[in-house]
Amino acid sequence: MAPLLIRHRSGLPADEAWRRLTDWERHADHVPFTRTTVTTPSARGVGARFVARTGLGPLAVDDVMEVVARHPPSAAGPGRCRLAKRGSVIKGWAELEVGMLGTGSYVVRREDLRLKGRHRLLAPVVNRCGTLLFARVVRRLLAG
Repeated sequence: MAPLLIRHRSGLPADEAWRRLTDWERHADHVPFTRTTVTTPSARGVGARFVARTGLGPLAVDDVMEVVARHPPSAAGPGRCRLAKRGSVIKGWAELEVGMLGTGSYVVRREDLRLKGRHRLLAPVVNRCGTLLFARVVRRLLAG
């Protein structure tokens, strides 16, 4: 599947946009039928792991993620965070970039989702739905 790309501008300062977008548990507030659980002592920093479980009852899939790089935004440049997807069904990565833009900020989210097995026929649907869903998550997290 081709990586997803989402670009967004916000009136929030970069540090506040970063704080909201890296509050991993709040992402589930904007994804239907999803609950996020942090599985390490802290959700912050390299090595933090969390699981986004989406589904109903036994019909659910876990998106297991680990923070493998994290550099908050500063006057020296934009913040960047990279997540590795380490689940048995969902593989790939996600990257988040947050930088200053005037008195506000910009956000770029890239995500490469790979599903276990031969799901090439589903790739266009997964990409389109993923782009719409993650754009909504970014908008809503930044809105409050």
